[in-house]
Amino acid sequence: MFFNNSLENQLQRWHETIRNQPQNPHAYIRRGMVYFQLAKVDESIQDFDTAEKLDERLKPYLWQRGLSYYYAEKFAEGATQFEIDLTVNAQDVEETVWRYLCIARLSGVESAKNSLLPVKNDPRRIMRSVYDLYAGNCTVDDVLNIGKSEGKKGNFYSHLYLGLYYEAENNLELAQEYIVKAADDYKIDDYMWYLAQVHKKLRQWA
Repeated sequence: MFFNNSLENQLQRWHETIRNQPQNPHAYIRRGMVYFQLAKVDESIQDFDTAEKLDERLKPYLWQRGLSYYYAEKFAEGATQFEIDLTVNAQDVEETVWRYLCIARLSGVESAKNSLLPVKNDPRRIMRSVYDLYAGNCTVDDVLNIGKSEGKKGNFYSHLYLGLYYEAENNLELAQEYIVKAADDYKIDDYMWYLAQVHKKLRQWA
C-alpha cells in the first residue's frame, strides 16, 4: 500500500533525527506515532515512554500512548493515561470516550457507563453526538445523521466511534462493518484514520 511506503520513509527520517538528537523527546513522540501507524504498537509505547523519561512534563499530553495501550490490551494503563490527559484537556470527548472504551474492556460496559466523565464544551458536533451515544442519550441513527451532515470527516468519525462502541458491546459483526467502512470509504488526513487501519489490521478484518 502506498501509505506504508511513505510511513517507512518517515520512520527512517525519525531514526536519523534520533541518532543526531538522542535527547529530543518530541522526536520520540513523532517516531512513536509512525510506529503506531505501521501497527507496531509495542515499539510505539517504548518511544512514548522514552519521551516521558526525557521530559516528565509531557505525561498528560501523551494521548497517543493511551491509544497504543488500548491496542496492546493494556486497558488499565490506557484508562489511567486518558484520565491524566483530561487534567489538561477536560473538554475532549475523544479522550473521555477512549477512557470509557478501556474501562469497558476491563470491567464491562455498565461499569464504563457509570464512570463516564462529563464533557461540556467540545466544539465538534459529531463528537458531542458520539458522547451522547456512549452516555445512552441518543441513537446510532442520530450519530450517523450528524456525521453525514458534516461531510467526509463527520462520516469518518461517526463510523469509527460506532465501530468502537459495538466492539465494547462485544458485537464484533457491527464493529467490523463500521470500522472497515471508516477505514475504506472515508479516508481523511488524520492520525485517527490510521488508527482505523491499524484496528482493521490487528483484528484481521480484510
